Amino acid sequence: MARTLYLIAYDVCHPKRLAKVGRYFHSYRVAGQKSVPEIWVTGTELQRIQHDLENLLNPHEDRLHIIALDPRQQRHCLGQAQTFNTPFFSVV
Repeated sequence: MARTLYLIAYDVCHPKRLAKVGRYFHSYRVAGQKSVPEIWVTGTELQRIQHDLENLLNPHEDRLHIIALDPRQQRHCLGQAQTFNTPFFSVV
């Protein structure tokens, strides 16, 4: 199953929910910063993530954006920033 690189950006108002969302993305994160991780997932994994986040977030207070990154576009990183770039992926 094909994987796609996504950029996740979230703003969670309550500290406990913020910590839960951060821990949730820890296992999916391949690059990025605290509230803006890059994840490399299949369509099925993305659906699961969306479902899980509906239960973690408060829709009246929190925001989350999931943006598919076009692999054909060149990425520009400055400073310590780096992006995930590998021809293969393995789960051990």
